[in-house]
Amino acid sequence: MPKLPRARVYRGTTRNLAQLAARLRTGELVAVPTETVYGLAANALDASACRRIFSAKGRPASDPLIVHLAAATELSQVAIPNASALRLAKKFWPGPLTIVLPKTASIPDVVSAGLPSVAVRVPAHPLFRRLLKLAGIPLAAPSANPFGYISPTTAAHVRDGLGRKISHILDGGASAIGLESTIIDLRDPRKPRLLRPGAITCSQLEKVLGVTVRPFSRRNEISDTKQSVAQIAPGLLIRHYSPRTPLHLHEKLQLPFVARAKEAWLFVRKPAGDIPIPTKNVFWLDARGDLRGAARRLFAVLRKLDAGGFKKIHAELAPAGDLADAINDRLRRAAAK
Repeated sequence: MPKLPRARVYRGTTRNLAQLAARLRTGELVAVPTETVYGLAANALDASACRRIFSAKGRPASDPLIVHLAAATELSQVAIPNASALRLAKKFWPGPLTIVLPKTASIPDVVSAGLPSVAVRVPAHPLFRRLLKLAGIPLAAPSANPFGYISPTTAAHVRDGLGRKISHILDGGASAIGLESTIIDLRDPRKPRLLRPGAITCSQLEKVLGVTVRPFSRRNEISDTKQSVAQIAPGLLIRHYSPRTPLHLHEKLQLPFVARAKEAWLFVRKPAGDIPIPTKNVFWLDARGDLRGAARRLFAVLRKLDAGGFKKIHAELAPAGDLADAINDRLRRAAAK
């Protein structure tokens, strides 16, 4: 793919939103803010436009895209809903929940990796919602970064990674959640499966559905990012969200081990007491250990450490809490060999 001039970053003015909506309707790509992470959007009904997403990201065709809608009332245009999906949509949309359902004929095969299903959500970010309404079309959008790398949570992250491969970035500030959406498979509503943990937890889903939501079996995951086997939804690869610097995980980090200056040490919570010298290699996700704050900063901090010239990154897993599963899922995939 030829390099483009450096991408332009747009403020969310009425004029800019109208311009970007028009570009999306004509098949161009626009990086967009969401409450989860930034996405790279294209007209979900235009196969050629969606293929440009795969080209810009270096994304394998086996990894499907999430289709974003302006409102839950549009769901039947792209998918075949069932009662369980409608209950979840009523409770959690707009919001960070993606639902996998049988698709309609309007969704090109490139969007669904050739499968007869589609992943759908209604985002909560106000700028993205305005853009969706102005465009008047569903938008397919994976994370706006080179495939497999750490997801972007600011417009600057997008520009750093894809600034020469796309032309338009809508700046909506830092992502409020900082982790990709929860994904649930409801193709068979009698056997719902949690495909990817996120800000909406399994227990929250079960409370609405009234049935057990089974976890996705890692035995069925695709370990080779270049395999041609189609995935049900994005975010299922064993290695994903990964820094270039080797990442090593620990159940708990201890301060005596932080003396190796060429290695970075990432705590969930600011360590208590005095931090030994050197301090330039000691980092934390949230000073008080709040997991929502930790999730919001996770990808930004990993990017900072990846650019810091360290030989290794040591990170501790999040303790029990509502977002621990989602944070630890991203860390384990980022550290996978």
